[in-house]
Amino acid sequence: MVPGRETTGLMSQKVVTSNGQPPQPGIFKRYYRKLIANYLGFYLPPGANVLIVGDDALRLAYRLNPEKCTAIATTEEEAAEWRSFLGENVKVLVGVDPATLNEQFDVVILSNVIGYWSDIQTKLEQIRAICHSGTRLMITHYSALWQPLIRLAERLGMKKRQPYASWLAPEDIANLLHLADFDVVRKNFKVLCPIYIPLIAELCNYVLANLPFFWRLSLVEFVSARLAPQPEHRTEQSVTVLIPTHNEKGNIEPALRRVPMMGTHTEIIFVDGHSSDGTMDEIQAQMKNFPDLDIAAYTQDGKGKGDAVRKGFDLAKGDILMILDADLTVPPEDLPKFYEAITSGKGEYINGTRLVYPMEKEAMRFLNTLGNKFFSRAFTYLLEQRFKDTLCGTKVISRENYRKLAANRHYFGDFDPFGDFDLIFGAAKLNLKIVEVPIRYRARTYGDTSISRFKHGWILLKMCVFAFRKIKLT
Repeated sequence: MVPGRETTGLMSQKVVTSNGQPPQPGIFKRYYRKLIANYLGFYLPPGANVLIVGDDALRLAYRLNPEKCTAIATTEEEAAEWRSFLGENVKVLVGVDPATLNEQFDVVILSNVIGYWSDIQTKLEQIRAICHSGTRLMITHYSALWQPLIRLAERLGMKKRQPYASWLAPEDIANLLHLADFDVVRKNFKVLCPIYIPLIAELCNYVLANLPFFWRLSLVEFVSARLAPQPEHRTEQSVTVLIPTHNEKGNIEPALRRVPMMGTHTEIIFVDGHSSDGTMDEIQAQMKNFPDLDIAAYTQDGKGKGDAVRKGFDLAKGDILMILDADLTVPPEDLPKFYEAITSGKGEYINGTRLVYPMEKEAMRFLNTLGNKFFSRAFTYLLEQRFKDTLCGTKVISRENYRKLAANRHYFGDFDPFGDFDLIFGAAKLNLKIVEVPIRYRARTYGDTSISRFKHGWILLKMCVFAFRKIKLT
């Protein structure tokens, strides 16, 4: 039995009282609580088992309403006040040390609580026991810049008075997480105007708070982390290499000859986009020439690389899913680097980058290079994780995480003709650790590129606006 007192909601649906409202915070906190819940909710995967600890844990549980949740209240009175509003999916514990729970959670939310711990490093080390390799630790903490205003609000009775706390910078939190064997996934700042003032609040929180300099003035620091990888505990896994094709007849035999065998088994899947140069016939002919390889070939149902990637990944049998462009501008011999990065736990979504090593002449045109550098900075800002090359075709994700991504695809919709951003946006929303592997980009030896710099550049600009709206304006 878990120590502490436990209460459970009475119904699976939220119960409504006579006035139809749960206990309300003060007018100055109402808008702030909504902003915090919206941001945390964006990164909450469907079906996650969630633990919420700290400031207004029960209110967060009510707002987020995850499918399975444990929330720790500070007092029995608080638990009694909220009991009728929390369904059977929420288990309420009172005065329990989260590290003593005999359960592992998919998401652990520490809401403005770590500053009150006397020994933050030790407490984080203890919390490791309730985390598994896929757990996300999501920490919110008041910025030290706001300390004078928060203390003033407490004196004026606008905010509940709190005991002495440590005022930590995001770098301090990241360092403590590192010492406790956690790995930081992302850091961010939110809530520039915590009080709702028409027009001003929207300008501050949805525009200024998303701009450099201004975001460092925000009230709340957000840090997401996962358990640090333990390479000694790695297990070898099977691999599917997906090769989307469109008029790539001359590259089929070199691809099959050069793709290395990785992990416990390597499957190669071709998904052809209705080629007119005999690519599918060539694939079937070469399958006979490589009888020792596990090869499958399909024709895609729709159009575009994105459609081919989705079909190939849905049919893949490997534990690790890889994309290799059929033009072989990314050498197949580099794929083991991606396999090593994901199986060792260094990253959960591995993206190739062509912009580190010198390129072969004619590998990438000058305007394409400028465009790639612009979009890499744009997506680093939008997704809050480092991107140097968003358009490298080689991308790697586990089949388990891809299934979660696909189940959550409705948030962004089927918008991406390339396939790259469907995966990038999905990985970011799942709060996956994104790592880039530098590759040496080669010139194409067969066929012509289907990339149109201006047409596709315009599509990418629209995607940036789309991502800003769907991610930054949450």
